[in-house]
Amino acid sequence: MTDAAVGAIAFVTLLTIMVGARGIRVARTPDDFMVAARQVPPALNAAAISGEYLSAASFLGVAGLVVAQGLGALWYSVGYTAGYLVLLLLVAAPLRRFGAYTIPDFAVGRLGARGLRQTATALVLVIGWFYLLPQMEGAGITLQWVLGAPYWVGAATLGVVVSCNIAMGGMKGITFVQCFQYWLKLCAIGIPALVLLIAAGHHSSPNLTPDRAPVFTRATVVSMTEATSFTLTRPAQATVTGLLDQRTYRDQAVDLCACRHAGGAGTRIGFAAGAPVPVSLAMEPSSSESWDSPFLSTSGAHPLAATYGVIIATFFGAIGLPHILVRFYTNPDGEAARRTTLIVVLLLSSFYVFPTILAVLTRLHAPQLYLSSDSDSVVLALPGQLLPGLPGELLAALVAAGAFAAFLSTSSGLLVSVAGALSHDFMKGGVTTFRWCAISAGAVATVAALLIDRFSLALLVGWAFAIAASSFCPLMVLGIWWRRLTRIGATAGIVIGGGSCLAAIVLTMLGAAASGWGAVLLGQPATWTVPLAFGVMIVVSLLTQRTVPANVGQVMLRMHLPEALSRQAYRAVNPAPWPPTDRRTPAPDPDGG
Repeated sequence: MTDAAVGAIAFVTLLTIMVGARGIRVARTPDDFMVAARQVPPALNAAAISGEYLSAASFLGVAGLVVAQGLGALWYSVGYTAGYLVLLLLVAAPLRRFGAYTIPDFAVGRLGARGLRQTATALVLVIGWFYLLPQMEGAGITLQWVLGAPYWVGAATLGVVVSCNIAMGGMKGITFVQCFQYWLKLCAIGIPALVLLIAAGHHSSPNLTPDRAPVFTRATVVSMTEATSFTLTRPAQATVTGLLDQRTYRDQAVDLCACRHAGGAGTRIGFAAGAPVPVSLAMEPSSSESWDSPFLSTSGAHPLAATYGVIIATFFGAIGLPHILVRFYTNPDGEAARRTTLIVVLLLSSFYVFPTILAVLTRLHAPQLYLSSDSDSVVLALPGQLLPGLPGELLAALVAAGAFAAFLSTSSGLLVSVAGALSHDFMKGGVTTFRWCAISAGAVATVAALLIDRFSLALLVGWAFAIAASSFCPLMVLGIWWRRLTRIGATAGIVIGGGSCLAAIVLTMLGAAASGWGAVLLGQPATWTVPLAFGVMIVVSLLTQRTVPANVGQVMLRMHLPEALSRQAYRAVNPAPWPPTDRRTPAPDPDGG
């Protein structure tokens, strides 16, 4: 790619560092670092939430999955947005009225169980690091396209920049930069999508015909930047220069059979219009469902069950994401938290229109991208394929800048959550401890990302959602709405639900089940781990009612009464300050702070 893309990425990175450095002046106390002094207005907070929520999976992964698997993959974007409706109805305002720093704070304050803090903190770290992996992977992919650099360069660069940025300014320092990065990402994906849509025009295409493999709409030369194995769905004639199937050709016509082929690095293959598109093994879509199916085609078996797995994980996962929930503590009050959530739904809905457009344009007019080594690179490559020359280079630079902004903003929010949990819940430290924890957490995520680079970005984020939905979602919903929840029940549900989900995902990553029901139940575990977690919490709590906290009535009133009524009711019966349930838990004050 051109120098324009390099300059765009450098600009975004430099701006992020400058705003983070400003955080040294504005962030002084733990309240500033963890919850931005609880004074972020709804519009600003909504843009910041959207900025950190729209991650690598949203910017690159959704379009890539749609290209590879079909329109059924749009359930990811639907779930990512609809999850905020569930969060709005069940969690946003009560959680803010409770007042805390972290999710473990909520667990301790609601249930009065110090032992639950360690369990909840461990899960915060697991979810945070799991969510950080696709951000690092996306950065590696982006810099591979822009600079031709090794994968590890992008992952390491992102880890260093974000860790230092969080160490400087914390939550207060990154709020404004995340707000800016949302609008940058919207422009970076929206402008190219609209320009390419206008350039491509409107006409029918055989590549949207159900149950038909994609074909080249015009004569196309495919260049392999690295050794690639691919398959053809039917025989075709092509002009080959380079190494193909262990033979060397020099601009020769070759009859290719409908089978597997292996091309060497630097090989060029010319196809005529109407020829079948070679599909790399990494991008090969499911053979049992057509591209326009409304169901997810993961593993090619039981698509309805796989689709339900994604829906459950994404709809309920937002309730359990620590880096998202902590954002609601930054609002001034519960009403502001509700308004924030409504604005977030609008902002996310506006964004997710454009990955769909880019995916369909790829299917229609750039099917040669099915020969890419991975699906997550198609958004970066599409502008150059449809608009050769300077216009395509400028659009590609804009897309690259938006992609890097996505990695920076989401990684920033995640590191704040992980560093806050480490410093506040494990190490009982202040600002200095927070800074060291941010650097350490970033280093761990960077090393892990270097070991995991073969999974789709959307798939990795979907797994993080599944873990959150199977652990913190039941804790938040039952903790807010069911007064009979006990610390023993909550601990059992978190350990069994979250542990089962994590075990299933690890087995999938190790290749334990590649097809059939095993692939669906392990690859999309939310279908059974979320009901399991809810069931365990309810049953165990009913069996341990003697451990229900004595102050549960006060806590429930605190969460569900509007701020003015809550203050009046509390002071009418309890003139003393609100009694903290744990010395390390910030006690909610009567005025909502």
